[in-house]
Amino acid sequence: MVALAYTVAFEGVDARLVEVQCAVTHGLPAFSIVGLPDKAVSEARERVRAALTALSIALPSKRITINLSPADLPKEGSHFDLPIAMALLAALDILPRDQVEGCVALGELSLSGNLVQVIGALPAAMAAAEEERTLVCPKACGPEAAWVGATNVIAPETLGDVVRHFTGQRILAPATPGEVKLDHSTRDLKDVKGQERAKRALEIAAAGRHHMLMIGTPGSGKSMLAARIPGILPPLSAVEALETSMIHSLSGLLDEGGISRARPFREPHHTASMAAIVGGGRGAKPGEISLAHNGVLFMDEFPEFPRTVLETLRQPIETGDVVVARANAHIRYPCRFMLVAAANPCKCGYLSDPNRACARVPHCGDDYLGRISGPLMDRFDLRVEVPPVAYTDLNLPETGETSAAVAARVDQARAIQADRFSGCDHMRVNADAEGSILEDIAAPDTEGRALLIDIAERFGLSARGYHRILRVARTIADLAGADHVCKPHIAEAASFRVAFKG
Repeated sequence: MVALAYTVAFEGVDARLVEVQCAVTHGLPAFSIVGLPDKAVSEARERVRAALTALSIALPSKRITINLSPADLPKEGSHFDLPIAMALLAALDILPRDQVEGCVALGELSLSGNLVQVIGALPAAMAAAEEERTLVCPKACGPEAAWVGATNVIAPETLGDVVRHFTGQRILAPATPGEVKLDHSTRDLKDVKGQERAKRALEIAAAGRHHMLMIGTPGSGKSMLAARIPGILPPLSAVEALETSMIHSLSGLLDEGGISRARPFREPHHTASMAAIVGGGRGAKPGEISLAHNGVLFMDEFPEFPRTVLETLRQPIETGDVVVARANAHIRYPCRFMLVAAANPCKCGYLSDPNRACARVPHCGDDYLGRISGPLMDRFDLRVEVPPVAYTDLNLPETGETSAAVAARVDQARAIQADRFSGCDHMRVNADAEGSILEDIAAPDTEGRALLIDIAERFGLSARGYHRILRVARTIADLAGADHVCKPHIAEAASFRVAFKG
């Protein structure tokens, strides 16, 4: 008779249920695993055999066949060890079959029988909840999986604990969620001398999740400003925290099962490959744009990134998700992030500095910023120049606002947007607004509309640029507590839009 256990195979952030079938039949002694297993899954038979030997359980001299169904779905990862062991123990009548069939299990086995932490416990718990099954996972994964309150999570430390639990010798208590980690940034906006316009752009970008480009000479404070963005962003909502943590769970980035309410801040180096930024590689893992979901992706030295990498950002910026296409699968990851880019005005960096002469004016700047294509540049809502700070200004006392004061306004604006888009599943902030909803919430007054039309004609704005000015103006109005978009809001939004025509 065939014994059954259940586990999951990951397709992006989705976990597909996999049935683990075990048959112990007469024939030449063998232990085989079928159903498109990768190398790690195929090696599970040796780890399972050693773990059972550590429990003084000898395998019978029979033919043992493990089938992973559906057989045409690729199976990857070491988390298949535990469900294979449980199915085998059920086939040997050591574990009750009905209880094993009521579980979804994942976990890697050591040769001594200990359960090793694996990735993906949170998506697996979501799949178990949908199937109304109990999740069995390693003890280190328990606090992470327990955040899904709709399912019972059992987190044993060893395979022996699994046997004792299901045979009633020692029942394990359900796992409890790990503590939420609140990361308090010590970097404050008040530390930045001058750069008031750039600070204002940061506030607007944070309030509406608008994409922002900073251009300035080396040492003018672009990276310093970007590093202070986490201090003005509101914490993740419960839904956002779960979405972000599922991606981080697949990447093994959740520390001891704790789910953070701080928004992710990712800053990849400009030598990063396309697979590292967009996603892909072995197993089609999520890239930096997905790891920055609901947070910030800061790309310093923006023109230095490979052209192919920059161009692949265009579609994810618009759609909010990315599809990693492979020959045998198409994996979709969410990636609604705020792109903050920083660049020098030219290769040497001093094209706009009157105190330093650039030998290739103006070709140096045209060649360098020309690496950013027009369609990609058109997707930046805010473009701000960050001029060098005078030495005398560095000795002045602190006069700027603190990050806490700016964060309070940003939080208030985000609350207005959360209420505004409460009935829209695919819209959360002003940057997501489109179509008739955008026309309704960001319709300017008569003077504002006349100004916007004049700007569009004078500067040759694209339809995308026109609508992005409306979104930014709506955010500016939210920061001011205004119910309607007026001429000053349009003027300020347009000032950040037409500053650079590169």
